[in-house]
Amino acid sequence: MTEAIIRSGCLQPAVSWEQPTGEEVREVLRLARLTGGQAARALGLGAKGDRTVRRWIGGDSCIPYAAWALLCNFAGLGTIWKSNNG
Repeated sequence: MTEAIIRSGCLQPAVSWEQPTGEEVREVLRLARLTGGQAARALGLGAKGDRTVRRWIGGDSCIPYAAWALLCNFAGLGTIWKSNNG
């Protein structure tokens, strides 16, 4: 399986953020070593949270910035909400 590339625009503070594709969401989950269900629990999405994560991966709905930023942090991609990404 090849690794998806996450565009730099998806790793920016909210004011300049680009919405990630479903493949980019899938790649961040892979990097974080989280299943959809584990991600849903880590994000506090509730009982049907795994369905929400599947919709993000499938491109059926957009992932909110806050959820994306936390997943990126879990994946070791830094604190993207800070302008210096430190």
